[in-house]
Amino acid sequence: MSVPCKFERSLLNHEEYEAIRLTHHPAIYEVEPTELAAMQSRLRKMRDRERTLGRQKRREVKGKGEARGANFPGTAERPSQRKQVFAAALKRVNRELRRLHNLAARTAHVEAARKALALRRAANFIPYPSAGSTANEGMAPRLSTRRKRIVTGARIGRVSQATKVAQAIRDTRGA
Repeated sequence: MSVPCKFERSLLNHEEYEAIRLTHHPAIYEVEPTELAAMQSRLRKMRDRERTLGRQKRREVKGKGEARGANFPGTAERPSQRKQVFAAALKRVNRELRRLHNLAARTAHVEAARKALALRRAANFIPYPSAGSTANEGMAPRLSTRRKRIVTGARIGRVSQATKVAQAIRDTRGA
C-alpha cells in the first residue's frame, strides 16, 4: 500500500525525509547510480532499525521482553509505519537500479549485435583484385569470382570406375 508524501513527512524527521524525498518520481532520475547504491544501504539500515524497534515493542506488549529504554514510549504502530515508508523507498531505489542495469545491458547487447552484423557483412563481400594490368600487354585471364569447389577423391574414383564398368558391359555384348 502506498503512503502519501504528507504522511511520510509527518512520520520522519528532516534528514530522513530528505533521503526519502530523493527516491520519489522526478528526483530519482537525477541521482547518480553510485549515490543510489549508497542510498540503498542507508535505507536498508533505517528499515532494519525500525523493524527491530517494532518487534521489541510488540514483545514488550506481550510481556516477553523488557523495555528498550525510557525514550521509546507508545505502541508498535509508529515504528511499523516508519518501516513501511523506508521499505517503499528501498523498493523504488531497487527498481531504479535494476532499470539502469537493464538499460546498460541492453545498450551493450545492441552494440555487440551491430558489430557482429558489420563483421558478417564484411565477410560476405569478395575483395576484387586491383586493376594492375597496363596497356599494350595483350589479353590477360580474368580471375573467377566464384568459390572454388573441392571434389573429393572418392567421387573422382567413382566416376572413372563407372566408365570402366560401362565399357566392360559394351565389350561383352558384342562377343
